[in-house]
Amino acid sequence: MAHEHSHHHHDLSGKNLAIAIFLNILITAGEIAGGIISGSMALLTDALHNFSDVIALLLSYTTNRIAKRKSTVKQTYGFKRAEILSAFVNSAVLIGISIFLIAEAIKRFYSEKFINSEIVIWFAFASIVINFASVLFLKKDSKDSLNIKSAYLHLLTDVMTSVAVMAGGILMKYYGIFWVDPILSIGIALYLIWASYGLLVKTVKILMQFTPGDINLKKITEEISSLENVKNVHHVHIWQLDEKHYFLEAHLDMEKDITISAFQEIIDKVDAILHKHNISHFNIQPEYDRKDSKKIIAEH
Repeated sequence: MAHEHSHHHHDLSGKNLAIAIFLNILITAGEIAGGIISGSMALLTDALHNFSDVIALLLSYTTNRIAKRKSTVKQTYGFKRAEILSAFVNSAVLIGISIFLIAEAIKRFYSEKFINSEIVIWFAFASIVINFASVLFLKKDSKDSLNIKSAYLHLLTDVMTSVAVMAGGILMKYYGIFWVDPILSIGIALYLIWASYGLLVKTVKILMQFTPGDINLKKITEEISSLENVKNVHHVHIWQLDEKHYFLEAHLDMEKDITISAFQEIIDKVDAILHKHNISHFNIQPEYDRKDSKKIIAEH
């Protein structure tokens, strides 16, 4: 069994995450108090959204630490999937909260209640400033980690939610237009669902070990099959361990019975082919005159 691998690590800033967590705990507590005092359902709903950010950030921080643990005899892949699992949970929770926000917005659309718009405006403004600061802290790391990206999306959409709440407060204060707040809330919630759905699907595909979308399995097998002394490539599996590491395993049916050193030369060529396709780790099983299925995708 031939085996090749290469590893790349991305070290996220625990300090930035810790600051973002503290800021979101602060604004969540503030909006709960402001919502109760002002009678604003919008502020309380936004506080719930901010609380989800706290959970998302705590999950991101914890799983990022866990993912750095070394592999053991019990966890041979280590804990790299922890970040993918966290991103899945975060995106699923965000979709659930968005549906809840839509339901609450519809209720508020049909009910009129006195709201202290002054308090709504100031607390929403504070939420915008604090959440935007948190977004800036996580922007860089969000480009390299699905886990951090999911938390980053939470914060970014929270900024938008707070803008809508503040706009609603201004319209209530100066124009007496109370119906605009639930309309904006529904629009933002629909955006949250749209933004989170893509991330949810991507994490599900990784957890289900689907072939990565940017991998052309047919082309890879054709290139390997074209190598000298290679008769057939079959029982091929390509999957992602996490968002950066692509894995492949396959059986190589040889034209003739060759030596281990001769097979190593073939493996070096296979390594070059897979490197072009961003596959960093592979296992190849050599075969000669073996009576098994020669299909590219094995039937289990």
